[in-house]
Amino acid sequence: MTAGQYVKLFPMTDATIIWLHGLGADHSDFEPIVPELDLPPSVRFVFPDAPIRAVTINQGMRMRAWYDILQFGPGPEDEAGIRESQRAVEGLIEAAGVPPERVVLAGFSQGGAIVLHTALRYPRRLAGVVALSTYLPLQGTLKAECAVENQSLPVFMGHGRFDELIPPPRAAASRDLLLKMSYRVDWHEYPMPHSVCMEEIADVAAFLRGVL
Repeated sequence: MTAGQYVKLFPMTDATIIWLHGLGADHSDFEPIVPELDLPPSVRFVFPDAPIRAVTINQGMRMRAWYDILQFGPGPEDEAGIRESQRAVEGLIEAAGVPPERVVLAGFSQGGAIVLHTALRYPRRLAGVVALSTYLPLQGTLKAECAVENQSLPVFMGHGRFDELIPPPRAAASRDLLLKMSYRVDWHEYPMPHSVCMEEIADVAAFLRGVL
């Protein structure tokens, strides 16, 4: 995965937001919300593309995906794919051009799952993580792999009450696990399906201004 052509460059960059799209989308999916976030021009956005791979729940069709999805709901997970994307995001953090503590990881759905997974394990302090309409993958390995450097990481989780793809109870279970492990979770629910809304974007903007 390369980020170069998807980097929006601004003068005097002092913070970077790495934003991962959802299943079947691409780097352009969340570019339009940048003006809505109303962040300083010194904040740089990186919108990478997931690799193209076969996705089991979509009859093996090939599409952009951060990992394979083997079934709807909890069950066996594509650990190899998840960890491959984790390494790719870690590479983007290292290439961000700012210290990790000035980097926010953000993502929607599959992208949100990857940024949650990666941020909690990353061995250097990050600024925060934004996980939208998603859940925490590989939960059973987190206790052994979590990084003490990000134990107090600010975590924004937003979810639709009518999400038909990732039901709210699944997202809430991930939230509860993080709270049990003493993570700082800023949880928000919205009257929407598996999508984003203007109220959520406003809340994300406030969160980003707070951590950056």
